[in-house]
Amino acid sequence: MAVFSSNLGYPRIGERREWKKTLESFWNGAISETELYDTMKRLRLRHVQKQMKKGIDLIPVGDFSLYDHMLDMAFMFGYIPSRFQHMSGGSLETYFAMARGAKHQSALEMTKWFNTNYHYIVPELENTTPILVENRLLHLYEEAKQELNIDTKPVMLGPITFLLLSKKYDHNDFKTHLSSLIPIYIQVLKELYEAGVSWVQIDEPILVQDIDETIIRFFHDVYDAFHAALPSLHIILQTYYESISHYKEIVSLPVAGIGLDFVHDEGINVSHMRKWGFPDDKVLAAGIIDGRNVWKSSLEAKANFIDHLAHYIDVDRLIIQPSCSLLHVPVTVQHEQSLPPLLKEALAFADEKLDEVYELTQYVKGDRTIDDFRHYDRHYQSFVMSSSRNVQSVQEALANIETYPTKRIDYSKRKHDHKKRWNLPVLPTTTIGSFPQTKEIRQARLKWKKGEWTEEHYQSFIRKEIKNWIHIQEKLDIDVLVHGEFERTDMVEFFGEKLTGIACTTNGWVQSYGSRCVRPPIIFGDVAFNKPMTVDETAYAQTLTHKPVKGMLTGPVTILNWSFVRNDIDRFHVLRQLALAIREEVLALEKNGIGMIQVDEPALREGLPLKRSKRTRYLEAAVEAFRLATCSVQPETQIHTHMCYSQFEDIIEAIDALDADVISIESSRSHGELVHSFEIYRYEREIGLGVYDIHSPRIPTIEEVGENIERALQVLDHHQFWVNPDCGLKTRNAEEAIAALKVMVEAAKIYRQKLVTKTVSQ
Repeated sequence: MAVFSSNLGYPRIGERREWKKTLESFWNGAISETELYDTMKRLRLRHVQKQMKKGIDLIPVGDFSLYDHMLDMAFMFGYIPSRFQHMSGGSLETYFAMARGAKHQSALEMTKWFNTNYHYIVPELENTTPILVENRLLHLYEEAKQELNIDTKPVMLGPITFLLLSKKYDHNDFKTHLSSLIPIYIQVLKELYEAGVSWVQIDEPILVQDIDETIIRFFHDVYDAFHAALPSLHIILQTYYESISHYKEIVSLPVAGIGLDFVHDEGINVSHMRKWGFPDDKVLAAGIIDGRNVWKSSLEAKANFIDHLAHYIDVDRLIIQPSCSLLHVPVTVQHEQSLPPLLKEALAFADEKLDEVYELTQYVKGDRTIDDFRHYDRHYQSFVMSSSRNVQSVQEALANIETYPTKRIDYSKRKHDHKKRWNLPVLPTTTIGSFPQTKEIRQARLKWKKGEWTEEHYQSFIRKEIKNWIHIQEKLDIDVLVHGEFERTDMVEFFGEKLTGIACTTNGWVQSYGSRCVRPPIIFGDVAFNKPMTVDETAYAQTLTHKPVKGMLTGPVTILNWSFVRNDIDRFHVLRQLALAIREEVLALEKNGIGMIQVDEPALREGLPLKRSKRTRYLEAAVEAFRLATCSVQPETQIHTHMCYSQFEDIIEAIDALDADVISIESSRSHGELVHSFEIYRYEREIGLGVYDIHSPRIPTIEEVGENIERALQVLDHHQFWVNPDCGLKTRNAEEAIAALKVMVEAAKIYRQKLVTKTVSQ
């Protein structure tokens, strides 16, 4: 058998974010449905052609999506919730309504994809029977074949992972749902095989989590059925992000190949191979190139690793590939003109990683030698050895880490100071931080960065926006205000631009959810605080109002998890550096009269290791970092934090241990399910559960917001509860933001009055 190069998935967004711009043009009514489809087809085919030119043998199709791959699967199998089934605008309107909501239909829940910053749409299976609506994989395969004469590798999520990540069905009926899906998957696979497909990649990333024997038996049921129906189809059962659980059972399944991540498995997958071997009748799709970080690989080290694998498998049964889909990294380093040359030469984005895959494949074939790789490796090695990465003051601070406070006086004492200082009404209203980033704001920032505007001109513009939105918040009668973050492009990138040891790219975009793209900073050296980063804007906003204005910071755990992090030292070492830097900003805000400071940690749950055995260390480090950043303030200063929704039962004790005075949690898309966490765990501090979904353009009704308040007050004391949106309002336009906030404040006032009436009647 020949050695193949392969890719698991390619970034959808395009080199210049063409994908994002096309989607938003369609949503705004600037282009037609036909123009949308035509543009997306050109972009999709361009991606396939590029990978072919890069020398990739097994090129994925099915990884491209108009919004999200889980949504695509649900749509392909007819899992359309009843509230969307009678929409009159056609299938595309229904598809986007499921993702974003419509005037009368709330969107499906959105949550984090395993331990990444990608968000997927959660399918709802309630009262639906799966059918094959359209074999989109067949369409995409035939498209590439007819247009480019390229045989591609269809990629689809496996049925067990799909079901376990879906919701709104009784999990006691898992087997029934699986039995309904198996014949539909077989139909898809048969149609692919009959069209000439040789290889199919079926992703089952759930295998890297701690799953029980019952689920493993289901894997045998599924893949035995696939093999019985299609014994000649080459199926690669693909995993990523960690080592697989139940190695012996999984490699015995009747598939042509097993895909393993050899980058993020911490050596466990290799130890499994050493202990139990690898079957002679299968290929090993070896994830050798890091698909989640941006550093160049040492091709010499990777070649040596391949030689090590050769102890357990014949090299002619290897497929060389990235560790996971390249969805998680930017498209190409080619357009980065502002990075320091030494740093740029050490980076590899998606296109450059495909070059590495090709080179290593040539090595396995005998067409490259170790000596050929040493020239390539020297750029990264030069960067690693650079003295610019090390800051003596940071090293000294870390050596004395135990001298920094990580504990405040007891919360029961602090809350009296807060009540006396702020005298807020019951069910106080606030927002999470950001307000709409309009076209005018983006253009102003661009003119400033290009030097077309002076610093004074730009700051005057920002202050005008702050003043306008302070006025809007006061008119809406919101209780705790924010300055709006108009000077910030992104909540992590903003701090990356201002801290030592972090670099920001010009075009290093990655998809976060839908058309929302972010540019993760690159942490390349020791992280250090230079000067106050947020004080001027926040202090100015506070001069405009007698109401409290929250200082808005991004927490150390989120900066770590939403950045590309140096890989030469322990991540928790970097986390402590970030915590000490944010601590300096917290103290600077307090010194300038800001008495409420929100240190956002939306990525805390996201970074939770997929293996339970690794979670304690992570959570302890996360709690320590948050407390390092926040525990030096005075008792009367109120510390807030914000988190995004995702199975908080797993980390509720760690959330408590943060010792924040107020937490706000994104929860509206879960329709109050998060409240269950607080039914089983008594939380003593103050909390805001998001009462409406900011990711959807639809305006909630007072009744909908009221239902979310009502549900929360069933388990939380009304003196604890804050009323807020579930996330920042950056992605909404001004009209949407104001209309939704007006509803939110009115609903809060209605429930305040209900509480007063209830108290009087008692």
